[in-house]
Amino acid sequence: MNEVLKEHEAKMAAAVESFRAELSRLRTGRASLALLDGVTVDYYGTQTPINQVASLSVPDPTTIVIAPWEPKVLSDVEKALLRSNLGLTPNNDGKVVRLVIPALTEERRRDLVKVAHEAAEHTRNAIRQVRRDGNDRIKKMEKDKKISEDELHNGLDRIQKLTDAYVAKVGEILERKEKEILEV
Repeated sequence: MNEVLKEHEAKMAAAVESFRAELSRLRTGRASLALLDGVTVDYYGTQTPINQVASLSVPDPTTIVIAPWEPKVLSDVEKALLRSNLGLTPNNDGKVVRLVIPALTEERRRDLVKVAHEAAEHTRNAIRQVRRDGNDRIKKMEKDKKISEDELHNGLDRIQKLTDAYVAKVGEILERKEKEILEV
């Protein structure tokens, strides 16, 4: 039964990490290299992550500078940024591409908070689904006489405590992100 608990705790932890990564891609009015996670460039016919074809830096809080290692890749980087739906317009000066992060309007901040809340709810549902799977496996173990009825109740309680802890983590992460988004 400990094996089942460890396996399901790992799944819950993975859901929380996925949520954290998803929130890091939300634009908060500050330049962050996490915005470029998932952006791929057509590099000699292969979709390659942007950080593998260029040097990325944040010289100030509102600018990201992308310096391709090969000058001929500059236009491909620019096209990839336009395709990525970041809502940012790349500025190409012939050597580097600059992304200027505009200040967020109050309306856009509220929209981002809504997106963050939707992602949090999706993560909570994923955690609850892991709980259901774990409960089903423990109940099946009891039905197959692999564990006693007391162990069944103990296992169900432990899975519920794990679920509560991970749902609380999602709430804490969401609260911090919401505060970050709404800061003016």
